Formats: sequence, C-alpha cells, structure tokens
Amino acid sequence: MKRFLSNHAWAGKLCNGPKLFTPGPLNTSTQVKQAMLVDYGSRTDAIINAQKYIRRTLLETCNVSQETGYECVLMQGSGTMAVESVISSIVSGKMLILSNGAYGKRMATMAKLHNIPHDVLEFRETESICTDKVQEHLNNNTYNFVATVHHETTVGVLNPIDEISTILPQDTTFIVDSMSGLGAFPVDLDTSKIDYLVSSSNKNFEGVPGFAFVLANRDKLVEQGKTPKTLSLDLLSQWEGLEDNGQFRFTPPTHSLMAFKQALREFKLEGGSSKRLNRYNENAYQLRKGMESLGFESVNDSPIISTFLYPDDFDFDDFYEKLAEESMYIYPGKMTEADCFRIGTIGQIYEEDIYELLDKIKEIIN
Repeated sequence: MKRFLSNHAWAGKLCNGPKLFTPGPLNTSTQVKQAMLVDYGSRTDAIINAQKYIRRTLLETCNVSQETGYECVLMQGSGTMAVESVISSIVSGKMLILSNGAYGKRMATMAKLHNIPHDVLEFRETESICTDKVQEHLNNNTYNFVATVHHETTVGVLNPIDEISTILPQDTTFIVDSMSGLGAFPVDLDTSKIDYLVSSSNKNFEGVPGFAFVLANRDKLVEQGKTPKTLSLDLLSQWEGLEDNGQFRFTPPTHSLMAFKQALREFKLEGGSSKRLNRYNENAYQLRKGMESLGFESVNDSPIISTFLYPDDFDFDDFYEKLAEESMYIYPGKMTEADCFRIGTIGQIYEEDIYELLDKIKEIIN
C-alpha cells in the first residue's frame, strides 16, 4: 500500500523517526518540520503576516470571519492554558461544567482555583453528554456560563455540542474545549451558539506544540473580558495587542507559528475537516479491527483515539517499553472505571503505519 502523501506534491513522507500513536503532540509532515528551520524575530513581517493568515484561516474553518463578528486570539502555551485564559478572563457569575472525563474535571479545577461559583454535571466516561439530562438540570438551575469538552480524550467520546447549544437559555455564554475536535469534526460557529471555542496547534491541524487559540464572539469578548484574573492569560488584552500591532504581548512561539502556517496549507490541500476525518476514521477502523483480532477489547469508536481494556495478566509498562524500543509510542489510559491504554490515530499516520503497529503488537503478545 502506498502512503497517501507520496501521491501529493504538497506534502512529503515522514522523516525517519518515532511514530506517535497519540492524540498530540503527533507526527507532522516534512514540510511542517522544514518551516521551523529558519529563525525569525518576533517583529518581522514574516511572523506578523503568518499570524494574520492563521487567524483568518481558523475563522474561515468555522464558517465565520471578523466581518461577521468573530475573532481568533492566539495564546502562547498549551491548550489547557488557552482554556484557563477563557475561564479566568471572561467568566463572571455562576458556571455549569458538563463533564464526562478528565478535561471537564480540569475545567472545574480552574474554576475552583479562580474562585468562580460553579456546578459540575457529571456523566460516565464512556458515554457522551445527554442533552435531556442537561435540559432537566437547566430547568431547575440558572447559570450565566456553560462549559464542556467537544471530544473528550479521556476515553475518546464525542459530545453533541450543537445540540447542547440549542437548549441553552438565550443569555447563556457557551464555552467549548475543542482541543481534539476542531480540524476533524466540523464546527460551524455561524449557526451554533458557541461563544468561545478553544483548540490547539498540535492536534488535528497537525502542527507542533507552542500555542493554542480561542475563536470568540467579539461582542462578548469585549464585554466580558474587562476583569481578568491573571496577567499572562488575559484574553482581551491579548486580542487587543494582536489587533493593535499584530504582535503577541509576550514572546511569541515563532517556530510553531511558521510550522502551523504550513500545516494549515496542508489541511486545505487535503480537503479540510471532512477528508481528514475520513483518513482518521479509516486508521481507527483498521486499528480496532486488528486489536480485537488479537484479543483486545475496545470501549469506544473514536477516530481520534481508541481505548482498549487490559486483557488478563497484562503488563502495560512492559508492553509500552517493547513498543518504545521500536520507536512506537502509545498512551496510558485515563479511565477511572477500568484499567486501559489508548492508541491515537491522528497526525501523519496512515493505514500502513497502523498495520506496522499491529504486526509489532502481535510479536510482543506472542
């Protein structure tokens, strides 16, 4: 089987090196890596123009623009930092967190640390959020803000963010952590009621770590962002700086920005979210089919990351180390209900990489 990339002029084969079967950081194309080989000053036209391109393109990905009242705010650091930037900058009043995994719980930790009044409506880690239960809860409680995770990578569960947005009261602000959702699962901010959508450079857009971003309803950002609880994570000030002179308030991740500019070009050339999701789905299908033939039970059907229960007498540390010796890296599990491990199927990973992994796993368990 030929690698998909070998038939496309816009992307090259992976450099020799580790294969990351993880939900990010992940394997990137040769061209994305090459984009980081030049050093740029933070005030150069190359960096300022790259930021403009990134901000505009990300808004277009969600069917909105500055002209339609949305802004893209780039924020140094990990996706978690961008989520905390939103929560600490704009939440004033009571917040409801819809949680079915570790990342929903992380939002609750942020709210607690910033002394934000909040409730957590919890669901099982292996099940998506039930809108009927959310509606029932909202019938009996009032909130200014509601927050949830789009694709919860604790197990690999997709939550119905569009359905949730339709049942929220008119004046409720909706915050969505779409770290491992955006770039694969389509999001239309023009038709949804999502006010703040957060994602990261090193997930489905297949860039490298270094920054995350917030797609925000401009009117709400300007109104709600005036009393931040931190200096470096001040979302409104970060946006104002980008608008004023095109620059980050503090040192920008220049190499990551140039890599992401190239990653966005490749994202477009591959065909956007729908084509990328098709590739990820095929990766995940082949992985689960192969793992089940080897006796492993999967507990989800995510195209992003698959979760497998430990079989009897299973030593994960030994299993992990033997795969690592072959430069293949997987993830430990995050479920609280069962012992498990996870294998990601995103990034520059293709069917032949999945077959290679399965062959190695077969050798190990034999």
